[in-house]
Amino acid sequence: MPHDAAIAALQALLGPRLSVTRAERDLHGASEAWYPPTPPDAVAWPETTAEVAQIVRICAAHGMPIVPWGAGTSLEGHALAVQGGLCLDMGRMNRVLEIRPEDMLAVVQPGLTREALNEELRATGLFFPVDPGANASLGGMAATRASGTTTVRYGSMRANVAALEVVLADGRIIRTGSAAAKSAAGYDLTALMLGSEGTLGIITELTLRLHGQPEAISAAVCAFDTLEAAVQTVMATIQLGIPMARIEFVDETMARVFNAHAGTSLPETPHLLVEFHGSPAGVAEQAERFGEVVAEMGGAHFDWATTPEARARLWKMRHGAYTACLAARPGSMGLVTDICVPMSRLAEAVRETRDDIAAEGLIGPILGHVGDGNFHAVLLLDRGSDSDLARAKRLAGRMAERALRMGGTVTGEHGVGLGKRALMAAEHGPAWAVMGAIKAALDPANILNPGKLVPGPDLRPDLAPDLAPTRPETLA
Repeated sequence: MPHDAAIAALQALLGPRLSVTRAERDLHGASEAWYPPTPPDAVAWPETTAEVAQIVRICAAHGMPIVPWGAGTSLEGHALAVQGGLCLDMGRMNRVLEIRPEDMLAVVQPGLTREALNEELRATGLFFPVDPGANASLGGMAATRASGTTTVRYGSMRANVAALEVVLADGRIIRTGSAAAKSAAGYDLTALMLGSEGTLGIITELTLRLHGQPEAISAAVCAFDTLEAAVQTVMATIQLGIPMARIEFVDETMARVFNAHAGTSLPETPHLLVEFHGSPAGVAEQAERFGEVVAEMGGAHFDWATTPEARARLWKMRHGAYTACLAARPGSMGLVTDICVPMSRLAEAVRETRDDIAAEGLIGPILGHVGDGNFHAVLLLDRGSDSDLARAKRLAGRMAERALRMGGTVTGEHGVGLGKRALMAAEHGPAWAVMGAIKAALDPANILNPGKLVPGPDLRPDLAPDLAPTRPETLA
């Protein structure tokens, strides 16, 4: 083993909570994306912040890379050990440490999932709103600055994390932020850690902002003849100040996939899925006003889900979109794209992407969080087909170029990891080197999740997809 001395020291510290078995290493070397397996040399399960600090100090002394692991739901290879080393599985640090209803805050460990937190909060009248679809760990959600279906109303992790406890690359434990509603005290280190993807520090505790559970909720699905009409409906709803809690778009291909997988009977046209939160009177008014906008834009087949069971079925269908897409082409794997553009360019971006998918001869249902201009194409590829993978990468590169040309970003919520690192220079220019300088200052030995996010050598060519925009001069 390349890290025998470090592994021996970790075994002395952790005992059976350090594993070098092939089964555990393989489990932690896989992802939900297209990347080939990259097993670490060992897997550790810490239980306290002090243990994480000791583990980091051992790894730092022996030059052993450390890759944090949450629930393993990332789509850009964030948690793959591309340089070997230690996979730090945070699954046992999964407790709610404190709930402070009067401050609308909860203090949690990073391995706790968002569903488990909301189950714990149920009796308090509060909830944590960030919903990326998967039952992700809260530490992983913070590390990738996650968002999702409710971002249009409640914001992303950036808006919902008040403070962090973080172990740095030398084993120091720091706290960032506070329980106060605001602060002007120095650099915002909490914001720096959010989205750092484990490259600057290991999150060991989070203080999260909570929200009141809405008194009333109403959800609906409606169909449109064209994607332009659906997007125009979203824009008009936002401009009228109608407060949506969720508003999601699916194209005609995705509607067809839902019908086949979930047994629904949606017209095979573009759809919006929407939800409103508030008082009974407020929700009724919002729903009525939204219905008027839909009618003006030519929407039809309006189906309201007013009971908790009906709403659960609606959002279970939406959250199961990736699984439904894979089922639509048995034996396939998915390459999921993730761009975000200004609302004014959304219909154009979706239309051009749909044309690209057709030109490449791929199957790629489109869906997204249209309330904030973020959408995904789920490109379905034959496993082992180099041709399919090459076409999908080419298409993803064109989507990235399009997003930047329209003033958007190459990733609205999935993060950078391995998959988007080749695009960072095109989006950030000289600012990407500044990110590299921050990384070098906090982790000079480059032991924290190496090969991700920031500039550096490509450690494995098969994990470095050529997604760079084909015409970078158009992005200036």
